[in-house]
Amino acid sequence: MVTDASMLAEEDRLWTSLRSTIEGFQPDQALMPGYFDEGWTAKDALAHIGTWLAEAGVALEQIRGGTYVELQTDQLDEMNERFLDAMRDVPLADVKAQATAARARMLHAWTELRKPGDVAADWIRKAGPDHYEEHLPRLQEWLRELEAG
Repeated sequence: MVTDASMLAEEDRLWTSLRSTIEGFQPDQALMPGYFDEGWTAKDALAHIGTWLAEAGVALEQIRGGTYVELQTDQLDEMNERFLDAMRDVPLADVKAQATAARARMLHAWTELRKPGDVAADWIRKAGPDHYEEHLPRLQEWLRELEAG
């Protein structure tokens, strides 16, 4: 397991890059489909990340309380669709606030764990730095495409 300090530093660095990239989109650009072939927008990508940060916060609280049950692989696609549908009509400013609040909650839940184990670290990585790294390159490319016209 990566040490807490290095994992959190990596999470913070990548979160800062993600937020900087999102802030680079003009509000109308953030709502333009094309980030993914499926019609996702930059706002959809941030909403997707934010909902998984929220889910990670819940998982970490369950781990702390001893009630955690691991998600099954087949649940992930269904959850992605449900999260996307729930956030589709949410205004951009609210999506930004939700993602920021979800991240803060996840990080707080992390600090509340007495002995974060591998399952907790996996949640932090999957919802945080690994997830940011998964989406950042395409977000940055999409922003460059939109700026180029």
